[in-house]
Amino acid sequence: MIKTEKIKAIFDNITRSKKIHESVLLIENTDGNYSVNFGYGGKDINTPFFIASVTKLFVTTCILILKEQKKLFLNSLIKDFINNEKLVGLHNFKGIEYSHKLTISDLLFQTSGLPDGLEEGGIIKSITQNDNEVSFEEVLNITKNITPKFKPGKRAYYSDINFRLLCNIIENITGTPLAKVFQDFICIPLGLKNTYLPRKKDDFIPGIYYKEKSLYRQNYITSSYNYDAISTAKELMFFLKAFWNGLLFPKNNFDTLSVFRKLKITMGPIFYGGGYMQIPLNSIFTLFSGKGELLGHSGSTGSFAIYYPYKDLYFIGDVNQMANPELPIRLVMKLAMSV
Repeated sequence: MIKTEKIKAIFDNITRSKKIHESVLLIENTDGNYSVNFGYGGKDINTPFFIASVTKLFVTTCILILKEQKKLFLNSLIKDFINNEKLVGLHNFKGIEYSHKLTISDLLFQTSGLPDGLEEGGIIKSITQNDNEVSFEEVLNITKNITPKFKPGKRAYYSDINFRLLCNIIENITGTPLAKVFQDFICIPLGLKNTYLPRKKDDFIPGIYYKEKSLYRQNYITSSYNYDAISTAKELMFFLKAFWNGLLFPKNNFDTLSVFRKLKITMGPIFYGGGYMQIPLNSIFTLFSGKGELLGHSGSTGSFAIYYPYKDLYFIGDVNQMANPELPIRLVMKLAMSV
């Protein structure tokens, strides 16, 4: 039996922190006969929020749909879908050019070895200070000036450019802007009316907290580089259940995607598979007292969409704090351990 009072106590403890100005939490099982939600700071399950890298689950969905349509394969070379001039010099490791050997799988599993141009190139830091448009080509050029971590292969390194390249591939294959692909592949089939990729200046853009400051980054969020969507906890729950239960693509894809590699030590207990995170609960981070694993994604702004198969529970929420990106993972781990 799930003890809802424990869940509420954990949520209340998080929201008492001076770092958290608003938050929302929604937990359900597959059938929906268990459902509980809490809000803080005026936020509820119908409040739009910036889901940040949780959008990688949307991108993964689109890639798997295109795979089912036989328009790409996981071992396809990305040079078959991207202008080769853009790729030159992207991955040059120890004098050897690997750019044209990169595959869809290398990007999806974060095994390309490409550096993170957003973090290492200082773009994320600049966003906290100014609202500037950022183009795909700009981040691509910044990435080319940073040494790759390793040659493409079996190691994993979390880099945002991997998924932006996947987005570019999706647009090139479909001949359609990513915002419309999300609508056609995900939002319309699931009936999601408040989930969208903002591109127009009049699109609603929620504020993002960085420490005590609420940032409104309309130029950045509507720029061509950004692929992070806006949604609500309620609609994200519909999506997460569809993702894991074969409503958008066949579930047997997970047989291939469930190969997990440890990320860098600063990312704590997180492993990465084919487009989503894995957090084992039986690890040093829980003193080996947990059971099962958490599967899904978190975002740098405090968003999370996580499935806990061992208890058949889905955790959706947002703590909206860009200065503490590990907080959503710690929160969901505590919640999972409490049940």
